[in-house]
Amino acid sequence: MRGFFGIIKRNMSVYFKDIHAVIFSLLTSIIVFVLYLLFIKGTFVNGLTEASKGLEDFITSGDIEMFSNGFLLTGIMGSALITISYSCASIFVKDRETRVEDDVLTTPIRRAQIAASYYASSSICSFIMTSIIFTVGLLMIKANGDIYMTAKDVACAYGLVFLGSVSATAFFMVVVTFFKSVSASSAFYGILSAASGFVIGAYIPISEFSVGVKTFCNIFPASHVTVMFRNVMLNGILDRMNEKIGGLDNGAFVDAVKESFTFRATLGEKAFSMVNSGVYVAIIAAVCSVVCMVIYSKNYKRV
Repeated sequence: MRGFFGIIKRNMSVYFKDIHAVIFSLLTSIIVFVLYLLFIKGTFVNGLTEASKGLEDFITSGDIEMFSNGFLLTGIMGSALITISYSCASIFVKDRETRVEDDVLTTPIRRAQIAASYYASSSICSFIMTSIIFTVGLLMIKANGDIYMTAKDVACAYGLVFLGSVSATAFFMVVVTFFKSVSASSAFYGILSAASGFVIGAYIPISEFSVGVKTFCNIFPASHVTVMFRNVMLNGILDRMNEKIGGLDNGAFVDAVKESFTFRATLGEKAFSMVNSGVYVAIIAAVCSVVCMVIYSKNYKRV
C-alpha cells in the first residue's frame, strides 16, 4: 500500500506545483463569474422581478438579489467540478507523454492499483480546489445578506462537493485514457471549458432547452450535482419567500421559479428527485471508475 499512497502523494504534488495548470483549471469558473456580473445577473433579476409583480409587499429586491447570487454560485460550482476534475485527471496524460508512466509500470504495483491511485489523487485535488471555491463563494454571499442555509445544508453542500469531485473525476479518467499527448488533451479541455457552462445550466437554465437537449445535458453527472446544489443552497430562501407570501398564491410563485431555474434533472420525460439524482451520480461514478481500471489493466503492459 505504500506504493499506492506514494503515487497519490506524488500526483497531488505535481498538480499543485504547476501553478499555471491550477489557474487554468479555474478559468471557466472565472468566466462564469464575469459573464454573470456583466450580463446574466441583470437578466435573472429582471425576470424574477417581473414574475413577482403584485407580490412586491412580500418579496423584496434583496431576496431576489440573494437568490440570484446563490444561483451564480451553483453555476460556478458546476463548471468548476467539470474543469478542475478534468485538469487533475490530465496528469495521467502528461505522465504518458513524458514516459513517467513507464517508470510507474516497473513498480511492483498492479495496474488496477496504479489507475486507482491516479483516480484517488485527482479526486482529492478536485475536492480541495472546489471546496475552497465553495467556501469563498459562500462567505461572499453571506457578507451581503442571509441565504437561509442551516448548518445541515452547509454540511450537505460539502458532501455534494465530494460527490461531484469523485463522479466527475471518474468520468474524465475514462476520457483521458484515450489521449496520448498533452496537446490533444488541452484541445479537448478548450472545448470542454466552452461547453461546460451550457451543459450544467450556468448561463441559461436547462429548462429553457428542448427535451432532447435537456436529456443530453442531464446525462452528465455534473448536471445532476449542480441541480442538487441548487436545491440545497436555494430552497431556504425560496421557503422564506413562500412564508412571506403566506399562501396567497398557493405556492405558485416558488413552483414557477423552481420550474424555470431547473430544480429537478430530467431524462426524457422522467424527472429525478434529489435522492434519484444522487443514486444516478453514484452509479455513474462507480461504473466509470471500474471501466478506467479495466482499460488501464488491459491496455498498458509492463515495460
